[in-house]
Amino acid sequence: MTGLAELGWGGVAASLVLVALAAAVACRQRLHLTRELIIASMRAGVQLIAVGALLLVIFAHAGLPGGFAWVVIMILVAGQVAGHRGTGLPRARIAATAGVATGSVVTLGALLALGVISAEARVVVPVGGMIVSGAMQAAGVALRRLCEDVQQARPAIEARLCLGLPAREAFLPHQRSALRTALLPAIDSTKVVGLISLPGAMTGLILAGVDPLTAIRYQIVVMYMLLAATALAALATARLAEHALFDHAHRLVPLPEPT
Repeated sequence: MTGLAELGWGGVAASLVLVALAAAVACRQRLHLTRELIIASMRAGVQLIAVGALLLVIFAHAGLPGGFAWVVIMILVAGQVAGHRGTGLPRARIAATAGVATGSVVTLGALLALGVISAEARVVVPVGGMIVSGAMQAAGVALRRLCEDVQQARPAIEARLCLGLPAREAFLPHQRSALRTALLPAIDSTKVVGLISLPGAMTGLILAGVDPLTAIRYQIVVMYMLLAATALAALATARLAEHALFDHAHRLVPLPEPT
């Protein structure tokens, strides 16, 4: 029996000691995060239990259509979360949702079309979840960086516009900066995978008793798909945000003052 199979609800309850440790640190250092930390931990547990029960139903009765429907729900939720990072930008949530959808659909579709993963709900849902999560993070980072750049570099952008540059060229340096910021975490993680950390997919497979070389093959696919999802999501989000920032006359639209 593997270490993963031996973990019961008693072990999960015992791990609350770790939450208490983190809460104690936050309280001791007066970070004013203790309540938020505890609520987040309890919420995560409840959400995961509920999702686990729902996935049992999907796998047993809904099949592949139910799996794809669940991925769509994840994309919509992720778009709202990532869009919050661009508060102040016009149609930030729409741009984030479209960006997450682009990165997720293209990447997941490529994996299915190439036969890298099987078209089964129990495969599509967890793999889709990893892809959507990576796309969400990239979209959120790109929007946050764009928001900061537009607020701080507005005079420079407007100066380029006054010199006759179209909106796309005037904004291009800031779009590139946002894309670099969004992609660097995924690139850095890919560089050191296996040297500094054993990522979640590989660790889970090893705990489940899978041969390490088999686990490594799955992890390689995971890292490559996350790179693709991150790049596509960040690019689509940044381009859509750029279109929302300028009017038809190539003028930078006014933004609310940062709070």
